[in-house]
Amino acid sequence: MNEKFTAHIEALKPRLDRLLAMEPVTPTTLPSRMPRAGIYLISEGGRHLYVGRSNNIRRRIGRHCRPGATHRMAAFAFRLAREATGNICASYKKGDVSRIGLMQNSEFVKAFDTAKARIRAMSLRFVEEADPVRQALLEIYTAVVLDTPYNDFDTH
Repeated sequence: MNEKFTAHIEALKPRLDRLLAMEPVTPTTLPSRMPRAGIYLISEGGRHLYVGRSNNIRRRIGRHCRPGATHRMAAFAFRLAREATGNICASYKKGDVSRIGLMQNSEFVKAFDTAKARIRAMSLRFVEEADPVRQALLEIYTAVVLDTPYNDFDTH
């Protein structure tokens, strides 16, 4: 394997160990001092659900769960709402099960709002990683190792 790539890979496990060692907080109790860029892990009841990455973790977490967050901002909440309403398969064509179509359905909107509130109560951990290559690799590594059910790496 290429030595440059190997160096990136060897940095992943120690970062994951640091992430898991962090005392969890909630999206509503973020500390005043926290890394700007890196990955974050959202868990509920000890079950790791979702890993994300951002160059501004604080802002990204807010977008996941802010009451006014739109379906374009709160992808994890949108996915939880899809699951809660039985609209599992994403559609990118116009119609009732497209993102826009679902957001016109009052039952779905209620589930979406409930999902954002649910995320506000979930556990959150994060670890700094400013390097964009390592950040991307760390997100994938963490999702694979922790088997987070709401991460997929499908293209749209």
